[in-house]
Amino acid sequence: MAPSIGVSEFYAGKTIFITGATGFMGKVLIEKLLRCCPDLKRIYLLMRPKRGQNTKERLDDFINCRVFDYLQDKSPKAFDKITVIQGDILQEDLGISIQDWDLLQKETEVLFHCAACVRFDMFIRDAVNMNTVGTLKVLKLADGMKKLEVFVHVSTSYCRCEVHTLEERLYPAKHRPQDVIECVKWMDDDLLTYLQPKLIDPQPNTYAYTKSLTEDLVSQYVGKYPIVIARPSIVTAAYKEPLPGWVDNMNGPTGLLVGAGKGVIRTMHCNDSYSADVIPVDMAVNACILLSYLTALEKPKEVRICNITQSGNNSITWGQALDMGRIHVQEFPFSVCLWYPGGSPKSSKVQHLIAAFFTHLLPAYFVDLIMFLMGKKTFMIKIQKRVSYGLDVLQYYTTKEWFFNNDNYRALSKQVSKVDNEIFYTNLEVMNWSAYIRNYIKGAREYCCKEDPATLPQARKLHRQLYYLDKAVQFVIYFLVAYFIYYYIIRFFC
Repeated sequence: MAPSIGVSEFYAGKTIFITGATGFMGKVLIEKLLRCCPDLKRIYLLMRPKRGQNTKERLDDFINCRVFDYLQDKSPKAFDKITVIQGDILQEDLGISIQDWDLLQKETEVLFHCAACVRFDMFIRDAVNMNTVGTLKVLKLADGMKKLEVFVHVSTSYCRCEVHTLEERLYPAKHRPQDVIECVKWMDDDLLTYLQPKLIDPQPNTYAYTKSLTEDLVSQYVGKYPIVIARPSIVTAAYKEPLPGWVDNMNGPTGLLVGAGKGVIRTMHCNDSYSADVIPVDMAVNACILLSYLTALEKPKEVRICNITQSGNNSITWGQALDMGRIHVQEFPFSVCLWYPGGSPKSSKVQHLIAAFFTHLLPAYFVDLIMFLMGKKTFMIKIQKRVSYGLDVLQYYTTKEWFFNNDNYRALSKQVSKVDNEIFYTNLEVMNWSAYIRNYIKGAREYCCKEDPATLPQARKLHRQLYYLDKAVQFVIYFLVAYFIYYYIIRFFC
């Protein structure tokens, strides 16, 4: 049975504090709350100071993002409800002034902690300070919040990569979070560098390790206020809102789509039959809002945990996603391409390395040689090094298959009213993956690469030219191979 009040009614008159507001999920969360909960009282955003900008200028710069286009057009006064709190997750007491600290503790009723660094290669000291110590500082702030109704911590479904099937429950961290925090305080870089692989094992990187530590840390505050741990899987472009295909970063699958579409990536190591567990950013945000609403009303005594994943729910494999991408990039090609989009995923690491040598490394050296001879600045080898690193990071997740118990996520639509279920949609079963990837490529082109739709005719012309050039090069290569084989066979037998 749905609660007696709806989501919008619950948020009416509420004051919200959000960390990580300038991040991918943070922007969509703010837009959704302002648009669909118009009677909320205030949203406080933690933002780092920026040289040469005061808080008003920083806010003006922030709300000019394309994600807020609808609000700018239809409800510009909604932005009056946003107040910037100048601070930094890495600073003592979050770098917040005494006045702002007291203000937040006096007024905040709902807290969304989204701030985190998603770089997988961070040095362990930096990852712990950002993801774990930063959260500890937010929890310290939350401790004094007199009206706090719910604390929402955004984690990841890849917080325990060694677990084959992740359940919607707490997993004790390998080490006590406070002990690790103390270690990174006094150990020097050389010692931490030596210990890092041993500390994080069996996690693949410091991101996953610190996320598991942080979940353990958050759980220690149960009983002080209702707590939600939201675990989205790989967060990707928007399904419908605020704009279909909207995405503002080149992380993970987005970078793969753009790299492949520009002809920079022509091979990757993955098992194309494994599920690509991705979640559109608007569905992840909707789930977080519903979880905050339900938890605040129900006030559970235990930490509420939700795996926001598609696992077993209208799933798509890496192979299917790549095939759809190849089709739709023909409709929305990029204006700047190094080669015709092509190539294929390789299930064998050896095959991938061989293909990378011939389709990534050799062409990069060839292009840079031409640039050098022309007296121009070289760039391709540098690009390929970044591409290689990105693929190495991503392949850990594309060559293994995980399963996530997501009963709590799938139950969200049944726990709210029909109206709220339509506004704060979470049902992945209605998604058409081909249409979604079409919008994803269009969005990556427009919002990430800043390419005007007016450039599409010229881009399609270039796409056709690259297609014929690619075929011509393939024909020449096959001809030369056949010729040498024929030549040496004739010489051998004659």
